[in-house]
Amino acid sequence: MEHALLDRVKSNMDKSLKVLKGELAKVHTGRANPSLLEDLTVDYYGAPTPLKHVANIVAPDPDLIVVRPFDRSQISAMEKAVLASDLGLTPQNDGELVRIKVPRLSEERRAELEKLVQKKGEDSKIALRNLRRDARDELDELKKNGDISEDEYFRLRERLDEVTQEYVGQVDETVEAKAQEMRTL
Repeated sequence: MEHALLDRVKSNMDKSLKVLKGELAKVHTGRANPSLLEDLTVDYYGAPTPLKHVANIVAPDPDLIVVRPFDRSQISAMEKAVLASDLGLTPQNDGELVRIKVPRLSEERRAELEKLVQKKGEDSKIALRNLRRDARDELDELKKNGDISEDEYFRLRERLDEVTQEYVGQVDETVEAKAQEMRTL
């Protein structure tokens, strides 16, 4: 049976990894992906609202994203949100829906995005190490208070390092997979 502290650390590390995967899904790879637009904020009747809450977003083709608004009167607000984003995409409005052609990436842009992916991976590793540090501090406190034995303290510390290395490895794999995906498209 694992210690409750390790279970909590694993849970937090899982969340950190899930956040990284979500952020990497939003990185433009030259292929149309609805997640590129889902979190764009639209001025919806004066309230900032995520695009995914006010429209259906699909990618019927590898180079096209279609946004079908629930309320057609808000198409211009959706267009403005896409134009204002840093995605470099140009929407086309036909009165019913918004079509967004996703251009192929240049080599220069691929290199920039690969650096961005690497940075997000490093940020994730820092978050994992911070979780490990906090858990170590908690272990030190448990040992100091006599709540765990010396042997248990060292066993848990060793296990904590192993768990951290496992998650760092998963981050590396995730980042490398995204970088490879960007290189091959």
